[in-house]
Amino acid sequence: MALPNPFTSADERHALARAYVPEHIPSLMAAISRAAPFLIEDYLGLAKDNWVIFIGYPLETQFDSARCDAIVAQAIAAYHPEYLWFIGPAIPPALARACRARQSDQYLRLDLASTPIKAALQREVNQAAKTLTVERARVWTKEHQSLTDELTRREKLPPLIAELYRAMPAYIAQCETARVLNARDARGALTAFFVVEFAAEQFDTYILGCHSKQNYAPHASDLLFAEMIADARARGKPSINLGLGVNPGITRFKTKWGGKPYLKYEFCECFYGVEKISIVDALLKL
Repeated sequence: MALPNPFTSADERHALARAYVPEHIPSLMAAISRAAPFLIEDYLGLAKDNWVIFIGYPLETQFDSARCDAIVAQAIAAYHPEYLWFIGPAIPPALARACRARQSDQYLRLDLASTPIKAALQREVNQAAKTLTVERARVWTKEHQSLTDELTRREKLPPLIAELYRAMPAYIAQCETARVLNARDARGALTAFFVVEFAAEQFDTYILGCHSKQNYAPHASDLLFAEMIADARARGKPSINLGLGVNPGITRFKTKWGGKPYLKYEFCECFYGVEKISIVDALLKL
């Protein structure tokens, strides 16, 4: 089978107009994985070396397990991967039989029109704004890395989330639609930051956040969340995709701001080769 046609700027515009999960943003996924996007019918994927990431959320049709299985088979025939990592609302039957590792989660979304900021949260935001300044930037600095290192020392992050933090410097440098929201105290020290992506037409994406315990400022993350909402509204976006629940603490933070589960997330790892590695190990080789 011939390889899919080269991924074009028209393909990217097509995806961004129909995107409903962060993985539908080609520039985001390509920058994090350093792989080449491809499009088979209305399914996106990324390929590099001996592996493929297949995004099992169709851009234009309802998810159908049998059809998804058939298109995954096309990707396997085209790229001959030793590893295939699938994400989607459900694991199609053929992949389920080949799957050697699975994870389940759910996406959360904030509907901006129907979710006003609660009075208690607004009071906390107003209090934080008295001592903190928010800046918008396009760079990842030693300060961001220091806060990230602090986070990874105090919490055991899931491997894919830890890899996401590791990929931030390259992603932010490469993607013009990435923004870093920084909260700084009166001394100018960084107390918290968010990374936000706004390439998709129908939503902004909260990529990740981090706050300092060593240089702690009460409600710094809440102040950034309010600013993220204001920015999305200023761009006319109807919603913010808050990503996955990840763990109970992150889920509580997202839901207290009005985030609601809206879509299932299933991850499946399939191996068709000889040397067995994980998706994180593959990305760490980049």
